[in-house]
Amino acid sequence: MIERTTVRLPSALLHRARRQAAAEGTTLTALIEDGLRVVVGRSPRPRKGDRKPIPVSTATGGTFPGIDITDGSAIQEMEDLEYVERMKHFR
Repeated sequence: MIERTTVRLPSALLHRARRQAAAEGTTLTALIEDGLRVVVGRSPRPRKGDRKPIPVSTATGGTFPGIDITDGSAIQEMEDLEYVERMKHFR
């Protein structure tokens, strides 16, 4: 049984879909059907209750002396210095 429905799409998306259908030599309805089949065939997204918690580090030690983690430029400078040191070992 085929049913009729109305969907609201952004005009730019609808325009692109019509062009895609024409380029493939098919109808807009067939293009939408194919897209829905792909989406419906996917495994479902995990529900909020199914999500796993993000792991939290248990590392200790803190930051390097003299580095203020609220100062982004200090952190960037430290990363730049570490990068330069790593690059010295590639020669």
